[in-house]
Amino acid sequence: MSPDGASAASDGNPADAPPALSVAAVARRLGVAPATLRTWDRRYGIGPSEHTAGSHRRYGPTDLARLEVMRRLTRQGVGPGEAARVALSDDEMSPAAGRPETAGPLTAVPSAAAAATAASAASAAVRGLARAAIALDVPAATEIVSSTLSARGVTWTWEQLVVPVLVGIGRRWELTGEGVEVEHALSECVSGALRAVSSSVGTGRNARPVLLASAEEEAHSLPLHALAAALAERHVATRILGPRLPRAALADAVRRRGPSAVFVWSQLPSTGATEQLYALPSQRPAPLVVAGGPGWHGDLPPGAVHSPDLTDAVTRIVLASGA
Repeated sequence: MSPDGASAASDGNPADAPPALSVAAVARRLGVAPATLRTWDRRYGIGPSEHTAGSHRRYGPTDLARLEVMRRLTRQGVGPGEAARVALSDDEMSPAAGRPETAGPLTAVPSAAAAATAASAASAAVRGLARAAIALDVPAATEIVSSTLSARGVTWTWEQLVVPVLVGIGRRWELTGEGVEVEHALSECVSGALRAVSSSVGTGRNARPVLLASAEEEAHSLPLHALAAALAERHVATRILGPRLPRAALADAVRRRGPSAVFVWSQLPSTGATEQLYALPSQRPAPLVVAGGPGWHGDLPPGAVHSPDLTDAVTRIVLASGA
């Protein structure tokens, strides 16, 4: 038994046999709670596949590779169900997946995106959007996103079309160091299409506004536009305050507008200190404070909630807005 909790194989050269790890050892290695691993196993089928004496289940190298993909994607803001589909895909787990020299720059995005949505009707649109994004074909990418929004709605388009392609672009960048311009161009296309949906709501049915902002120093704001558009479909009007909003500015906006809900996005741990949420002023009636994204760390203020995905955030905010 190694210090990491691994057990050596019973036959063959021990130096050549990859270790099988316990739940506790994998949790320490990934920096997650053992309960999280058990939940991923129970809900999404990403669990240990090897057995040792006494029928104890152990994580092998392939299991660990899948879990590393799962953890990376969830930390990037991908929903756990979507992350699990990517992690379990053959393309993501292929031997070439971790080697930049064998991963062609034009195939990284479609392969990851198609694997993530293989069971959905959006697979053709995902491939088309990935190709358009790589080619920097802004009109084509905008048309794909806009037509899917019209046909499927915001939540479906975000989770089944946009997120898989963005994940693929991120993976391509990790493997090759290329693709920043692709991500920027696609983000502009998507935000423009989402703003068109948001503008259709007008004043909305909610008497008190909903404020959407990114945390201090958080540059990512595309999820704000997705949430605003999804709420617009439900006739909830929002005010997007944008990225890198200082806590004092957000507190001032809350005092002036008296919102029914405040949503703050943090994608990276460096931007997700919950102290900035404690700086929000007390009001009556108190707004619902929603911390969105995987970056948050620390205890949330009383009454605040963490929202793991777009569907959950929309449900909570619609109820709080009274629309």
